Amino acid sequence: MTRPRRALACAAAALVLVALAGCGTAEPMPTPTPTSSASASAEPTPTPEPTLVLDGTAEENRLYFDQVNQQLIQSGAALSGRAFADNLIAHGYPRENMEVTPDRTAINEPADNVVFSVRFGDTCLLGQWGNIGYTSLVTDVLASGRCLLGTARPA
Repeated sequence: MTRPRRALACAAAALVLVALAGCGTAEPMPTPTPTSSASASAEPTPTPEPTLVLDGTAEENRLYFDQVNQQLIQSGAALSGRAFADNLIAHGYPRENMEVTPDRTAINEPADNVVFSVRFGDTCLLGQWGNIGYTSLVTDVLASGRCLLGTARPA
């Protein structure tokens, strides 16, 4: 290829590239603009202290239930089903709505875990304490009208 032809080919290629570059232009990205926000300077809203809601559901009472049980655990008191039941009753839970599993096994050994419950209408709050630590659960009342399966003793 001769020099003038090469220059002409390069110029044509450059024009094609410039033309193609113009076809693919993207919309410019919007630049975020700072806004003033009332929430940025406002004090955080304090979380209300959990309370007992006797005419509420198990879910509505779970935070208070957990708080009361955690306080007992952290107190260093001897922990048993009776201790959890007495503590819950002292904090307003009705004894007649409670069930507790035995603290000892059928062969009179300490139970690995004790489960205690409070019924709220058609829902139950269950707490468990033992070799797994503490946990709680909200569930529906069983067909029997109780919260716990198996042998439970009055609170």
